[in-house]
Amino acid sequence: MKKRTGMITGILACALLLAGAAAQAEETGAVRVGALKGPTSMGLVNLMEDAGDTYDFTMVTAADELLPKVIGGDLDIALIPANMASILYQKTEGGISVIDINTLGVLYMVSGRDGISGIADLDGQTVYLTGKGTTPDFALQYLLARNGLSTDDVTLEYKSEATEVAAVLAKDPEAIGLLPQPFVTVACAQNEALGIVMDLTEEWDKVQPEEGGSRLVTGVTVVTSGFLEENPEAVSAFLEDHEASAQAINDDPEAGAELVVKAGIIEKAPIARKAIPFCNITCITGEEMKDALNGYLQVLYDMNPEAVGGALPEEDFYFLGE
Repeated sequence: MKKRTGMITGILACALLLAGAAAQAEETGAVRVGALKGPTSMGLVNLMEDAGDTYDFTMVTAADELLPKVIGGDLDIALIPANMASILYQKTEGGISVIDINTLGVLYMVSGRDGISGIADLDGQTVYLTGKGTTPDFALQYLLARNGLSTDDVTLEYKSEATEVAAVLAKDPEAIGLLPQPFVTVACAQNEALGIVMDLTEEWDKVQPEEGGSRLVTGVTVVTSGFLEENPEAVSAFLEDHEASAQAINDDPEAGAELVVKAGIIEKAPIARKAIPFCNITCITGEEMKDALNGYLQVLYDMNPEAVGGALPEEDFYFLGE
């Protein structure tokens, strides 16, 4: 009974904190936006440069730093990994909604070896990647299965960090590594023998139906329910600003690279400039967002329900606009 009472108390506390987010934002006058340093936040840099007093930005290096800020009412809007959005939805009993997809796939196969241009070419090979049981792992295993392969056909060698995969490739360019941006660009810049041999986003799209298929999604933008209910105009304005900012960095990667460095996302402008076109920065909303994200979360759920918080989100998870 005590355990049940504690759970109810915890849920009520989360609900009260999320409901209070709108009131706190009203006091400060600025929309509080949190984001991860990396491709997920690169589409924001033009907005960050021109935001003035409209937005208050927080940048962190790990999703675990953002989630307590959302739950605690310290953020109104957050850019987080797609599966983390589903987990957060479950933890807050529906206390957040997704308003856009900000980044599609950022995973690439890197190697100096010839003859690898599609998933089928991995048959009999070893692939180095990070994180057993993480989204890169699930994405690759899904693509293997859709191409008639499994871990019986392809050896998956797991490393703890992307830098370790890059170190393997630096030592042996004939090896095959699965890396996210901007690690891909860094690895290729450090060793001219290396190059991108496969884009997992393209491979994902190849195995989808012509209409209504899922997409390989990296990052999404979520808003707390309290803030959305109290400030719908502010959310709509953010979506317009976010779309314009994402378009600006895609249209002018050179200028965007300088802003990426200024924001502390990537240290060197030449690396940022090369990485931007491969980061799949976007701003997808409405039904297209729902179809793409719902299908992606379904893939993760089928492989491991805990990857999305134990259950798929309900309809109110997807904010489709007014």
